[in-house]
Amino acid sequence: MMDSVDPTAAKIVLAASEGDSIRRIAQKIDGTYSWVYTWVERLEEIDVVERADGIRVTAPEVRDGYAELMASIARQTSPGVEESYVIPHFAGMDFAFTKIDAVYVWTHGGYQIARGGDAYPVFIQVHDADVGQWQSFFERYDIPCVIGERDDSVVEDVEQSVYYSVYPTTDPIDPEWVEGDPVVPLSETIEYMREYRWNFEPALEMVADEYDVDIDVDSPSYAPAQ
Repeated sequence: MMDSVDPTAAKIVLAASEGDSIRRIAQKIDGTYSWVYTWVERLEEIDVVERADGIRVTAPEVRDGYAELMASIARQTSPGVEESYVIPHFAGMDFAFTKIDAVYVWTHGGYQIARGGDAYPVFIQVHDADVGQWQSFFERYDIPCVIGERDDSVVEDVEQSVYYSVYPTTDPIDPEWVEGDPVVPLSETIEYMREYRWNFEPALEMVADEYDVDIDVDSPSYAPAQ
C-alpha cells in the first residue's frame, strides 16, 4: 500500500485530465515517459486510473488525498521555478500560459526576460468565472497570486520568489499545446511580441525560424514588457 504514496504517483493523478496520453502527462509533470508509464501501470493495478482512449482517474478520493498531501508539502517548502509550471496542472481548471510565459513556452524555454531571483511571476490566462477558485487553489499551496497585472511587491516580504499573475478572460480558452503545456496561440504570442518588439526581437527570430512564420524585421521602439 505505502508503495503508492510517491511523488510521481501524486503528480500523475493530480495532473491527468481525462483522455491525456502518457506522453502528455509526462510532459505536464516534467517526467520521463518510461517512468510515468511504469507508474500508470502500478496505479492501474490498484484501480486508481484506467487506460481507455487515454488516462482516466477512477478514484477521486485518492486524487483528493494526494491534493491535500501536495498542498501540505507546498506550505512547508516553497516551489521552485520548474515546479511553478507544473502546479497549475493540479487545479483541474482550464488555463493557458500567456504574455512572457507564452514566449517562454513557444521557445521551449529558450527565451527568458524580465524575471530574476527576487521575483518570478508566472503568467496564466484563466476563465473569468474561475478567478475565485484559482485564488483559493493558490492560497491552498501558500503561493501568492495577483489578478490582472504583475505586482512583484507580493514577494518582497517572503522567502519565495515565485508567484502567479492571473489574467481573466470571458472568451473561450482554447490553448495550443507545446510539450505538455497549454499556451495561448502562436499568432497571439507573436502579436504580443510585436507590441513589445524591443524586448522580444531575438524571440521573434527564434519563432520565425522554428515555425516558418514570416516576420518583418523592423527597427523596434522601446516599450517595457508586461
